[in-house]
Amino acid sequence: MRFSVPGPRSLAGQLFAMQAVLIAVVVAGYALFTYVSDRSQAEEAARRQARAVARSVADSPSVVAATRTPDPTAELQPYALKVMRDTEVDFITIMDPRGIRWTHPDPDQIGQPFQGHTEKALRDPAFTETYTGTLGPSVRAVTPIQDGPRTVGLVSAGIRVEEISQHVQNQLTALLGVAAGALALGAVGTYVINARLRRHTHGMNAAQLSRMHDYHQAALHAVREGLLMLDGQYCVALINDGGRELLGVAGDVVGRSVAELGLPASLTGALLASEPRVDEVHLTASRVLVINTSPVSGGERRGTVVTLRDVTELQSLMGELDSERGFTQALRSQAHEAANRLHTVVSLIELGRAEEAVEFATAELELAQALTDQVVAAVSEPVLAALLLGKTAQANERGVELMVSEDSSLDDGLLPESLPSRDLVTILGNLIDNAVDAAQGGVRARVTVAAYTQDTQDPEDPVALDDAPELVLRVSDTGPGVDPEHAEAVFQRGFSTKPAGPGGRGLGLALVRQAVQRHEGTLSVSEADGGGAQFEVRLPLRESGAVAEGVTSGTSVSRGAGGNA
Repeated sequence: MRFSVPGPRSLAGQLFAMQAVLIAVVVAGYALFTYVSDRSQAEEAARRQARAVARSVADSPSVVAATRTPDPTAELQPYALKVMRDTEVDFITIMDPRGIRWTHPDPDQIGQPFQGHTEKALRDPAFTETYTGTLGPSVRAVTPIQDGPRTVGLVSAGIRVEEISQHVQNQLTALLGVAAGALALGAVGTYVINARLRRHTHGMNAAQLSRMHDYHQAALHAVREGLLMLDGQYCVALINDGGRELLGVAGDVVGRSVAELGLPASLTGALLASEPRVDEVHLTASRVLVINTSPVSGGERRGTVVTLRDVTELQSLMGELDSERGFTQALRSQAHEAANRLHTVVSLIELGRAEEAVEFATAELELAQALTDQVVAAVSEPVLAALLLGKTAQANERGVELMVSEDSSLDDGLLPESLPSRDLVTILGNLIDNAVDAAQGGVRARVTVAAYTQDTQDPEDPVALDDAPELVLRVSDTGPGVDPEHAEAVFQRGFSTKPAGPGGRGLGLALVRQAVQRHEGTLSVSEADGGGAQFEVRLPLRESGAVAEGVTSGTSVSRGAGGNA
């Protein structure tokens, strides 16, 4: 026969058992205390009653008179029995000074010696004792009968201990009944409370809860993704290390409202939203985050679980991939055009017109070289020069002429290490993509780019020059321009005047502003001279200090995710 070993009780079950035992011990202790106390009080009451009855009988004139007669029993026995019935004592014994009984509830005991102590009664009229006589153990009082100065007899009145015990037992039975009711009521209340506790703890015991807490803490700090839990009042209930890093918050934020964390307005609005959010892209000062929110409900709204993923590098790779895709398309188009020109040269040679073939080929080569020379002469910084050449080919493919202004001048090696080329590609690439989107489809569609450095001046002293110059990037287009009412909204994530494409819109200019703010620069939009919009970026050229270490990894751009026109 196999016996199954019971597993550990749940926390609710342990609490129920502990409370039931506690209630039982308290009730049993109270019952014992009450029993001892009531018995003591009952014995004391029996002594007082026996003393009072004995004293009353001893002071009765008829009793004193009966002691003078030749046969005191004839008069005292009926009297004693009557007083016993009236006073509810178990016996009244009247005896002579030697202790020989004149009366007794059992007539056969009359004339026999009294079983008890009479010597002390002669010295102490208030003497009482507990003694086992012919009727069993009893609490008795013995009092002398005085006839003037002489003691002519003794009176003993007593109550059996059995009667006292029965009285106490009746009280104890009632007490136990009340205690049982209290125990049952307490057990029912404890069961109801613990049933609710079992629902909240899912029936787990203390060891399981402790183990779950350990796993919870380990998992919370192990995951690299950010995890944020908000209560029903949108205050932070829990945040892991990844969440602190991604949101850029420090210190004790548990218990603080989301609105007090200093997050960007769009991100704060997403965290405060009551409906779930799925894979929403939001920008902080230095990161591109994807957030997912899910409400916690159990019959009522209890809070929100938020997960955060850092896609800054992923967005950078996507932007670079999209740029490479654009370059590939431009090269494919150029290869197609080159093949057409080559066929033209070959056909001219076959027709015997070699001189015209040489002139045609030379003109095409000079045109391509002139474009390269123009860009490189204006911007010799290699990364920006390559970006401008690639964007020029892409713009031409879309029917937009991209020009580098004559005042552009940016020498190689001028940019400090605090301003990485990746951030410049993010800024200038998104602005050009946005301008091409705006100008495409217009008459004489054109985008003009200017890049140069400029010394800053003190407004109070225009003559004095500041030591730190600044980089100016200006991109203008011939598109419809930007409504002055939207001058600030165009830099917000998600804003766009065009329908979203496969990659979405409304992110490019937001990334530009993020990169500009990271380098403490300025970004503005105004109307271009020939119509359209003009975006201008000014970045201070510092060797160190302003840009935090590790935050300079900006995000490259993609037209699919960037256009804000």
